[in-house]
Amino acid sequence: MAAAHASMVIDDRFTTVAAKFFHMFRRKRQGGGGLSVYLHGEPVLDIWSGWAAPDRRWQADTIALSYSTGKGVAATVANRLIDSGVLELDAPVATYWPEFAANGKADITIRDVLSHRAGLQRIRDLLPDAHQLLDHDLVAAAIATAAPDPLRLRASGYHAITFGTLIAEIAQRATGRDFRDVLRGEVAEPLGDNDFWFGVPEDQRHRIATLGPRLGVARIPIDTLIAPFAGVRQVRSARSAVYDGWADMTTGQRPYDAMMPGWNGTFTARALGKMYGALANDGQLGQRRLLRSETAAAIAHMPANSRYDYVLGAAPQFARGYHRAIVGTRLTRRAFGHFGLGGSGALAIPALGLSVAFVTNHLGSIPTSVADTRLPLLAGAAQRAALEAAGASAAPARYAQAG
Repeated sequence: MAAAHASMVIDDRFTTVAAKFFHMFRRKRQGGGGLSVYLHGEPVLDIWSGWAAPDRRWQADTIALSYSTGKGVAATVANRLIDSGVLELDAPVATYWPEFAANGKADITIRDVLSHRAGLQRIRDLLPDAHQLLDHDLVAAAIATAAPDPLRLRASGYHAITFGTLIAEIAQRATGRDFRDVLRGEVAEPLGDNDFWFGVPEDQRHRIATLGPRLGVARIPIDTLIAPFAGVRQVRSARSAVYDGWADMTTGQRPYDAMMPGWNGTFTARALGKMYGALANDGQLGQRRLLRSETAAAIAHMPANSRYDYVLGAAPQFARGYHRAIVGTRLTRRAFGHFGLGGSGALAIPALGLSVAFVTNHLGSIPTSVADTRLPLLAGAAQRAALEAAGASAAPARYAQAG
């Protein structure tokens, strides 16, 4: 847990990044957040600010639901299992999950799933009741009988909801253990941080930050906004990857009862910073090794699997479960990670040994609560600080402890 981290860490070389972060949460209406930055496997920023709820300040151990940020965590579980030989990257999914071969899916591989090229992004009408979509076993069984989208042979198709279900079920079949136990053994314990949650236990829910405002664009709910365009070909694939009311599913306690690694990951920035810190540093964080150096290098130099995504209508370039990341104002091949709706996310820049992780309960900006530029701007500032640090003298870094 985070109890041992009662004090903030601010490396002198990264004070400009810290200042930019604190500026984001000057008023209660801006909510709160946490920021973690690791350089060469060591923490240089571990800070938090603002409000977790209208009557509660953000604390060292505050956790926040971070939407698709969790896909990167699920991907790391898969890459750990590949690293240890439990999974094979180019093996058919049906090797581990025989029922999956139904309806023309026998040749779909683990690599295809990690690259969003399984053609199984459709969640709308997958089950008769939307509330059933919170039941992992029901969703996995329905996916196993589904037919893949033939567009998968041409490009990636972002599996907005189903990605986590696919990874979790494959991991469970391959290991014979519940995915949350696999997560604990493959990520949390190696990193020495238990704040990786897909479903939050009752005794930890007092730490959860309250999310807001409702997901939408110009205060119009996403479902309402896209419904009139359901017949447009470019919108049809995107709409099929979500379901009516899914945004409202993220309110209340329901998302914390479920296990849906595609969107209900709940984390501290610190936990994410550690994970991506290892991915950025040859697979190792301090004395803790997360991945073999060969696997870390393969992830860092992953080729783009598709320059167009038929669900997103953009080119995030997925591979091995992560996507190319925006640093500053540019989508760059030098960085990878996973962003989430509302602004949370984390990334690694292996060439600098740098990771940046940001979680927040204030979703997006005034025009839209779906996304904003906070993480890219913080990442750009951290990259500049790391480059300046690399060019500076070898004098020992000084750390400031703030209570």
